[in-house]
Amino acid sequence: MPTRSEWLDRHVEAALLPELPIVDPHHHLWSRGGAPYLLDAFLEDAAAGHRVDATVYLECHAHYHRDGPEHLRPVGEVAFAAATGEACAARGGPRVCAGIVGHADLRLGDRLREVTDAMREAGRGRFRGLRQIAAWHPDPAVKGTVASPPPRLLEDARFRRGLAVLAAEGLGFETWVLHTQLAELLDAAQAAPGLGIVMNHSGGAIGMGPYAGRREQAFVEWRRGIAALARADNVFAKIGGFGMRLWGFGFHDRPTPPSSEEVARAIAPYVETLIETFGPGRCMFESNFPVDKGSYSYVVIWNAFKRLIASYAPAEQHALLRGTAERFYRLADGDRPAGRRATPGAAAAPRGS
Repeated sequence: MPTRSEWLDRHVEAALLPELPIVDPHHHLWSRGGAPYLLDAFLEDAAAGHRVDATVYLECHAHYHRDGPEHLRPVGEVAFAAATGEACAARGGPRVCAGIVGHADLRLGDRLREVTDAMREAGRGRFRGLRQIAAWHPDPAVKGTVASPPPRLLEDARFRRGLAVLAAEGLGFETWVLHTQLAELLDAAQAAPGLGIVMNHSGGAIGMGPYAGRREQAFVEWRRGIAALARADNVFAKIGGFGMRLWGFGFHDRPTPPSSEEVARAIAPYVETLIETFGPGRCMFESNFPVDKGSYSYVVIWNAFKRLIASYAPAEQHALLRGTAERFYRLADGDRPAGRRATPGAAAAPRGS
């Protein structure tokens, strides 16, 4: 959805608990469609009141090399993110792009290691893993809102071999699936028990197309899938992405942007279920900016998250806002290269902590 600055300006609120440190583990930077969102734009959002100490850059099919072998072109995105992080550090800014998650097709076979080796070099110590989106649905209304992977990608034997490569390389894997695919993700996670896997965007409970006006049914199905998926203790959950049209909240259709109280009320059942099911040690809040900026401001979404965990113990708040992401992406390693045998998430607190 387009970002409308004049619309966002109709509701402004101060950041709650601005002293709490945040690691934003999911944002993008791009130049596309006449609406670039690059370092300065992100810093303007991140510096609007909350204390964002570090971030993780997630691939968004941007800044690819324009020539060379097709499978190596995504290396350009990792190089761009690393250069952006270094430029921000040189300006005395926060640790933007402290971790970088690139893209490759896990079905590449032997060429996958060629990609990961090139990304390690391009990432200059910041490269942490790969994402391949698997979100797919046969309904045209839903299909038009997500990426275009093939159906049942997570069950492809070549894809499964790619997961094994990542595990052997000490890298992590991320994907975005819809709630109708949570069982597929569980099966893939159980087939790669040594691999740290991150489920993006809260598991994508569909709120449009065949689920328009049927939120309760979607929630029941989603909750059942989440409960099963959490039994795979190598899976972590990113909580966010609620500003996307897919969820059907319709924040973007309002005459004025929602407040953090309104966002918190809408997303509370999902946030509470994820934290109760996975535990704070396997959950991390994400901004998903600038994608979600079409629905609310950066201050509003982090305020909403803080409202929902106001009654949590300080250690649990720390895990959700910073600690889990910091451990999974090994951000305490600074700019040292991610070791081939370092398993993402290995130091994270166990389920239920």
